[in-house]
Amino acid sequence: MADSTPAGYQRVADAFRERITDGTWPPGHRLPSRAQLGAEFGGGENVIRKAQETLIAEGLLEGRPGAGTYVRAPRTRLHMQRCPAPGTPPVPLAPPGISTWDAHSTAKTPAPADIAARLDIAAGEPCVRTEYEFLDTARQPVMTAISWEPMAITGGTVVVLPDGGPLAGRSVIDRMAHLDITVTRAAERPRAVQVDRDQAQKLGVPAGTLAILIERTFFDATDRPVETADLLVPADRWDIDYNIPLTAPPA
Repeated sequence: MADSTPAGYQRVADAFRERITDGTWPPGHRLPSRAQLGAEFGGGENVIRKAQETLIAEGLLEGRPGAGTYVRAPRTRLHMQRCPAPGTPPVPLAPPGISTWDAHSTAKTPAPADIAARLDIAAGEPCVRTEYEFLDTARQPVMTAISWEPMAITGGTVVVLPDGGPLAGRSVIDRMAHLDITVTRAAERPRAVQVDRDQAQKLGVPAGTLAILIERTFFDATDRPVETADLLVPADRWDIDYNIPLTAPPA
């Protein structure tokens, strides 16, 4: 018979969770040192550390480098609308709830094999790679994106860099329209992932945090891919809404 007794760190994590839930430890409360917690809850430093890491991954605690571990204040969930209904404006570059964002573009970046397949170009063809970081109204990171555009389409034009030129900061749809290219559809593939250390640092979350990765590709009127991007959003911050138009069956 399997042993149903919870591991030491799980028992301590349950006790921490109860104190947060009942308000004994309110938002912003700084936890005592690991030595103090170990003496109170019974467990070595490794047990306390793992219990804290468990609750950090759940979004209940947050570690502040050099300052200790604190009860995390509840954050308002943000809503990202995908597939807008007919007649509504296209999806903006930044969804509601974003107060500011930063972008950094690098031209002549060789397309990796997976990106090249999504853009229907040869691996290694030059692209403009743009990294985006989005902040909420509290200026906390809540989303990142990495975009790829073939330079065969935008190279030598004033819109070659998404973060530069007369249309800097405008959507892919607007920038392609400047080149008389009409974006007619977008294909998206969302999937659950755990963020790696580099992604975690940019999003301000622990490594291994659950997130949603949206692989999005824009197509023009000839069904040619003109841009592809990976949008990464922490699962505990976002609700992703899909509004899918349906065609009525013939009478």
